[in-house]
Amino acid sequence: MLIFLQSIHPVVQALLATCFTWAMTSLGAAVVFIAKDISRKVLDGMLGFAGGVMIAASYWSLLAPAIEMSAGKSIPSWFPALVGFIGGGIFLRGIDKILPHLHLGFPIEEAEGIKTSWQRSTLLILAITLHNIPEGLAVGVAFGAVSVGFASATFPAAIALAIGIGIQNFPEGLAVSMPLRREGMSRLKSFWYGQLSGIVEPIAGVIGAAAVIIANPILPYALGFAAGAMIFVVVEEVIPESQRGGNTDLATMGAMIGFSVMMVLDVAFS
Repeated sequence: MLIFLQSIHPVVQALLATCFTWAMTSLGAAVVFIAKDISRKVLDGMLGFAGGVMIAASYWSLLAPAIEMSAGKSIPSWFPALVGFIGGGIFLRGIDKILPHLHLGFPIEEAEGIKTSWQRSTLLILAITLHNIPEGLAVGVAFGAVSVGFASATFPAAIALAIGIGIQNFPEGLAVSMPLRREGMSRLKSFWYGQLSGIVEPIAGVIGAAAVIIANPILPYALGFAAGAMIFVVVEEVIPESQRGGNTDLATMGAMIGFSVMMVLDVAFS
């Protein structure tokens, strides 16, 4: 199976990988069919886990390879990673200021982005959708990097990143569908919008893979960019949400477990 996957075009690889991460979001959203509700403790632990995975992926799968492949160039090896990292944060900050969205557990008065009359449920969906842009981009860039031929960018490592992102997408799908169900939406609609929040991942993945294949020199910057975007989401949204319910120790342990899982995946597959 791996031999077959390695033989296809990197953009198609990125598409398949991000379809997997989207499917994991859908699987999480599907829990709404079998559970009436989920406790805040469980949700906080899952969000902490997701944050830990994203932090580990940002370093092990993105920043470290970006620095390694920049060594020996005419500029400092840390420069492309730094520029990309800051650029990713600025990019997400711009989207955060423009796109109307509402974080889990927040009153609608604290919705961010351009002021709108959209319903609370729509704003919740957009908040999770915002999460998924850098995740899809990271997976796409990782597969695009493999085609460039850098020793630090390997196919198994890209697979590991997709698996890690997929695992942490499960609670993200759940974090959309359950609140929508509590808001009075039907189970089917709650699932539909929950899985729909992950549809941006295949789009971002294909764009990321195509960009680094077309313009090889931007690869370390693109890796840093994806890392910066993910860290912005973690620090600005995921971790604060996991701590908001008062289950700080549980959420923190979830983050540490998530970090450990992603670290092991990346090192084991490299």
